[in-house]
Amino acid sequence: MNDHLPLGRSLSGRGWVLPLFLVLGLPLLATAEAPRVLAPGKLPDDKRLGDLVTLDGYFPFAVPGTPDAWAERSERVHRQMLVTLGLWPMPTATSANAVVHGKIDRGEYTVEKVYLESFPGHFVTGNLYRPKGRSGPGPGVLCPHGHWREGRFYRADDKTFEQQLKGGAEKFDPSGRFPLQARCAKLARMGCVVFHYDMVGYADSVQLAHRPGLREAMNTPENWGYFSPQAEARLQNMMGLQTYNSIRVLDWFGELPEVDAKRIAVTGASGGGTQTFILSAVDRRPAVAFPAVMVSTAMQGGCTCENACYLRVGTGNIEIAGLIAPRPLGMTAANDWTQEILTKGLPELEQLYKMLGVEDLVTAEHFSFPHNYNYVSRSVMYGWLNKHLKLGRKEPIVEEDFEPLSVEELTVWDDAHPKPPGGDDHERSLLRWITKDSEKQMAGLVPSDAESLARYREIVGGAVDVMIGRGLPEEGAIEVQHEPKEELGDYAMVRGLVQYPAQGEEVPIVVLGPGAQPWNKQVVIWVDAAGKAALFDEGGKPKPAVKRLLSAGMAVVGVDLFGQGEFTADGKPIAKAPLDPKRTDYAGYTYGYNHPVFAKRVHDVLSLVALARSVRTVEKVHLIGLGGAGHWVAAARAQAGKAVDRAVVDTAGFRFANLTDFADPDFLPGGAKYFDLPGILALSAPGELWLAGEAAEPPQVIVTGYKAAGCSDKLTAFDGEAARESAALEWLMR
Repeated sequence: MNDHLPLGRSLSGRGWVLPLFLVLGLPLLATAEAPRVLAPGKLPDDKRLGDLVTLDGYFPFAVPGTPDAWAERSERVHRQMLVTLGLWPMPTATSANAVVHGKIDRGEYTVEKVYLESFPGHFVTGNLYRPKGRSGPGPGVLCPHGHWREGRFYRADDKTFEQQLKGGAEKFDPSGRFPLQARCAKLARMGCVVFHYDMVGYADSVQLAHRPGLREAMNTPENWGYFSPQAEARLQNMMGLQTYNSIRVLDWFGELPEVDAKRIAVTGASGGGTQTFILSAVDRRPAVAFPAVMVSTAMQGGCTCENACYLRVGTGNIEIAGLIAPRPLGMTAANDWTQEILTKGLPELEQLYKMLGVEDLVTAEHFSFPHNYNYVSRSVMYGWLNKHLKLGRKEPIVEEDFEPLSVEELTVWDDAHPKPPGGDDHERSLLRWITKDSEKQMAGLVPSDAESLARYREIVGGAVDVMIGRGLPEEGAIEVQHEPKEELGDYAMVRGLVQYPAQGEEVPIVVLGPGAQPWNKQVVIWVDAAGKAALFDEGGKPKPAVKRLLSAGMAVVGVDLFGQGEFTADGKPIAKAPLDPKRTDYAGYTYGYNHPVFAKRVHDVLSLVALARSVRTVEKVHLIGLGGAGHWVAAARAQAGKAVDRAVVDTAGFRFANLTDFADPDFLPGGAKYFDLPGILALSAPGELWLAGEAAEPPQVIVTGYKAAGCSDKLTAFDGEAARESAALEWLMR
């Protein structure tokens, strides 16, 4: 009896009994078209065919069972956030060139005007409150504001103030009219240095609009602006800019002589609440965090400044806030999307903090008020900071009267400090600087030896891991259902469904094996833009290239990846990736919650590799990426590592940077940032790679990657045009 490749559970439900090449005596005739696995008109039972996840979904947090498991998980989410925000690696820090001027004395504290550069020529603006009569460094508080009208300059109108006063949300005048200033003034009176700074596009920070969206004039192959495919292909987004602004503020603030860098808190509400927990999650320096009316298992943040590609794929705001642990985390909720925090979110965070031995360092309170940072919420925050910044103030802490500052007193720009240029030219200039800085950093990562190769794998490999979003499935995670083997003369065929139950995925495959000739225990997974139909000619028979592999004793697996073949009603590959139907103007609203189609297809290849490797008798697993599929195979090989023995990749010159449509099925946010496709291919080292579709000499990063791994002989570059497929098979079968 021939050696055989067992494939798993049968479609007829008879259990794990059917080997691939077991002679069953059930011959079937070949059809005149590529074989289907499912009945005509039936699609795979795959949850990816359902509705997209959106920011309005439900995002629970499953707490890992041990501190070690949390350490591993939190590292992954932390890296995901940095990659998402364009901060992996962190941009080159430049001089802040901070200017502090216009001191106003308010008796117990002073207020000054500040502007500083987060990037050269791009300014963060705000007001610095300093308590008087305090010696030596002491506690500090950063106050990013949210989407209040006019931001830092906000003043409630009479109707709003009267409603809040009547409803108990506010207690006093003028603090109820000027709630943002009231917070800063009270914290300063409590002994804290406070910096209240602007969101992008608010108050004095008007070099860029807050959410301009995709604009035709800024959607160009060169000198692009935010929200364009070119920007997203490099993970340049407004949320990343705003987060980096906060990081640079923290750099500057922590060096002030009056501030103890180990006693800095961050607090803000709404969009400022998002900035609070995002900054505190990505940066370990804040000692205390108090995000108000934002952390929730429900709506995750509706603004473009709160969304970015990959940010919440497989995670959500509760888990992201959990990255603050074991540092103190306080939260408030209102009658908005945060109203269920006490039953959905807080219990899980309490479980996490208890597991880490600091169960008293997390809290949340819910108040029946509309969405804001009112007096009641501020009072809770004062108590939390009083305790965890060790301010020593007697409680309860009550806001006193204060003299609000006018817009003229708050604004940082005047004749002596003129407003810097902004608009489209500034936006282009800013992104040019960020792009060039990133390219310079990437050039410094090109590996030359084992040490630099390890760094390359950490940065580029770590980013690719986030963008693909999945490695090789764990042993036992992949299952398969299949029909009985079909004996078709000089070859055999099995049709099946590869299933990943934990992910709700199901992929149609056909497995072709040699007929009379023994199987050599090698499996070739053939990936093609046409799906599994690419294995067959017009008569439904294996095409000559496939016959060559079968004649050599290899088993060949053809697959319909997501969006191919049996995944579509007409059998044609999808021409457009689905986008969030309510929010098609920004890629982050879709790809911030869902894997791109490119990544989903790579997932399917990884599932097949895991399945083949799970079979005891399989000795080698190879990948072929021809016919417009080379880029998927390149990414799968990078993620699969040693699980793939040889890979055939014809890139056909593909580059992510050339894609101009978010809905392109191959669009991959960040795909252009890390050396584009060649950067992914360099991660194949030291695995054997046959490469076509590039110039006579492959891109430098691939060549140097293999050289640094000490395996230049494992890289074969093919620069011919004719007989490309034949040359690839000859190399594979040697």
